[in-house]
Amino acid sequence: MIPFFPHQISSRAIVTYAVALAIVSVLFMGYAMPVEQFVLGIVFVAGFFSLTHVWSRAAGSVSERQYTASIFWFAVVLRLFWVVASYFYYIDVTGSPFEVGAADSWGYHNEAEWLASEPWSTAWHYYGSYRVGISDVGYSFYLTLLYKIFGPIIILPRIIKVFLSAWMCILVYRLSARMFGEPVGRMAGIMCALMPNLIIYCGYHLKETEMLFLEVAFLERTDYLIRTRNSTTLNLLLPSLLAGSLFFFRTVLGAAAIFSFATAIMLSSSPAMKRNNRRIVIVGWGILCLIVAGGGTVMTELEGYWEQKDTNVVNKRIEQTRGGNRWAKYATGTVMAPMVMALPFSTMVETEADQVAQQTKHGGNFVRNFMAFFALLAFYEALRQKKWRDFALVGSFVVAYLGVVSMSGFSNSERFLLPGLPCLIMMWAYGVSELREQTYRLFTPWCALVVLLEFGWAFFKLGSRGMF
Repeated sequence: MIPFFPHQISSRAIVTYAVALAIVSVLFMGYAMPVEQFVLGIVFVAGFFSLTHVWSRAAGSVSERQYTASIFWFAVVLRLFWVVASYFYYIDVTGSPFEVGAADSWGYHNEAEWLASEPWSTAWHYYGSYRVGISDVGYSFYLTLLYKIFGPIIILPRIIKVFLSAWMCILVYRLSARMFGEPVGRMAGIMCALMPNLIIYCGYHLKETEMLFLEVAFLERTDYLIRTRNSTTLNLLLPSLLAGSLFFFRTVLGAAAIFSFATAIMLSSSPAMKRNNRRIVIVGWGILCLIVAGGGTVMTELEGYWEQKDTNVVNKRIEQTRGGNRWAKYATGTVMAPMVMALPFSTMVETEADQVAQQTKHGGNFVRNFMAFFALLAFYEALRQKKWRDFALVGSFVVAYLGVVSMSGFSNSERFLLPGLPCLIMMWAYGVSELREQTYRLFTPWCALVVLLEFGWAFFKLGSRGMF
């Protein structure tokens, strides 16, 4: 086992990014990104890989208490700096504390501001009569509650996001440490603290940070339930409540949580699951929860999503084509599904469409593209070493969720792919730890493939819009 992030991988990643960025920028010089996006991407990529290498080496010599304190507060500092800096940057650029091209952010804020000024009866009537489905209600209600207590202070929810995101890093560490071992857990926690996309989302008025926190909390508590011998009511109730809460943020995410819960309970080889018919009790509880949910809005909404999935893909592609993206019709589920572990690709060019947000996150998306090698390696090693039953919780969750997204019209949408990121980070760390001489031989071709993919994505984005 490799207990830290090797320098060879770190340096190769930075060089691969530099080569890809140079090739794309030179060959498509007329569509190069603004200088500030270049700088931001370099800082994010170099910072992630170099700091992961240095920090993961040092983390092995400190106590668990020192480690958790360091990742929490370092994550807080990074995210708080971004929140404050982006808040004033957005005001300077757009005249408001919302990102360029903000749509959902404004919608969440305006809705919560309005409901906060009304009595609670108005909110209950609005959620019960006017909103379609339950997905998205969770964040809207949460924001309304904050505004009712503290007033519509825009930066306050973003500061809370900072601490939730930092707490999530500790949960990622604890979950992956129990599942893959302490060195892997520490590496995963560090990657989570440094991951650019997770930092950037703390500066948005969107639901993603809270949603990811609930997701990881569900996975961590479910894993604890499977492994602990202490079957208290709270240990059983908490994962169920957390899984249920996900339906109020994104219905498909809640469904993936239920699927992973059932899969992990049935397949786990944990000794605790073999005592006193415990597996039967937990499965029975899960079935009961599913029956309760199945008679209402949740199952109706899931059924609607499934029945409309093909129509939604077609409509999405037609909309993109009408918007000038002539080649969007080729991005079918059959094409995108095999690449889902590496998606979304990094946007390194300036298009006519307003894609400032994707350019801002291009460094983080490159990290996902590059590290997909280790996610695939994690799957291979789990199967080769016959450990896949122990990793069923995380594996089934990420496969279920990303599988559904890859077959939808949002297969390269960074926001829709984001919930898979915490699980992928854990898989990256495990894949790195299991790197062997035989598999390392594939690493150099992978680096070349990443460069080719980044060039191909730039070619696709510009060519589909008839810009060359």
